Amino acid sequence: MSKPIRWGILGAANFAKKHMARAIHSAEGAQLVALATSDPAKAEGFQSFCPQLEVETDYDALLARDDIDAVYVPLPNHIHVDWTLKAMRSGKHVLTEKPIAMTAEQIDDLIALRDKTGLMCAEAYMIVHHPQWSRAKQLLAEGAIGTVMHVEAVFSYNNSDMDNIRNRPETGGGSIRDIGVYTYGAARWATEQEPRTITHTNIRYENDVDVVAEVNAQFDTFSYHALTSMRMCPAQEVRFHGDTGVLTMETPFNANLFGPTRLHLTDTSNNEMVEHFTGQNHYITQVENFCATVRAGTSAHADYPWTLEDARGTQAMIDAVFKADKAARSLKD
Repeated sequence: MSKPIRWGILGAANFAKKHMARAIHSAEGAQLVALATSDPAKAEGFQSFCPQLEVETDYDALLARDDIDAVYVPLPNHIHVDWTLKAMRSGKHVLTEKPIAMTAEQIDDLIALRDKTGLMCAEAYMIVHHPQWSRAKQLLAEGAIGTVMHVEAVFSYNNSDMDNIRNRPETGGGSIRDIGVYTYGAARWATEQEPRTITHTNIRYENDVDVVAEVNAQFDTFSYHALTSMRMCPAQEVRFHGDTGVLTMETPFNANLFGPTRLHLTDTSNNEMVEHFTGQNHYITQVENFCATVRAGTSAHADYPWTLEDARGTQAMIDAVFKADKAARSLKD
């Protein structure tokens, strides 16, 4: 059996403690070795399920360790690129939380260093590692709903804690960067189409952070509408509407946590097929796929479900949304 990929984590983020650290600890072929945090007390929550976890009080000290093969980066959005580059320059494979960058151009630096070093580097975009999304993509490719004519995506939650990094502009907060990566990227990934133009934006800001964002776009064959919000009751759904059928995903993003993970496929006669997906932890699958790709070497990088190029495409759409909204606001002024 191959030796496990040994992991370190930069930062004791609550999301890492609740989801990704546990996934690394549980994933086949992975071993959680060390955590870097400036507050060792925060490590206790991680050691409760991984007692052997070693703690570094300096990020650079973790990157200098020769018993770490891969690093997970759950730091605030605005420093993702810097620490991803530092980790790769230290010879580590890197899985960085979304959004991996603040602009699409920043991802070019990550792609260049990945290609130069041969190291694996990816954005932690867990949804494409869940079988419901693989199945949805397959159904669309097979023409199960005919030609895709419209895509509707909704993702919202309520976070009014102004000290939270998602509500702070200096840390790259906002609903679009936090969850728009899912509503935008999922449509791109599943249909294999790119937005041609952003046709309309309706974005509400608080503290220079977008808290409600409606976005319309035109793709090759379909119109697109997305709603993301950090000030609304939690909701999520994605619907692909074709000329011969409709594919609806009940819980597209927080699989088996927000609600039942089911696909509904209906046709023009209102016949319905429902497929259920239970028991699959996409965080664990993401880690296992990452580790398998590391073992397979650089030739397998392009086959990883969510490459840096995929992440760049979604970030380019995010950039275009902000650009279109800024232009619309300037016309109103």
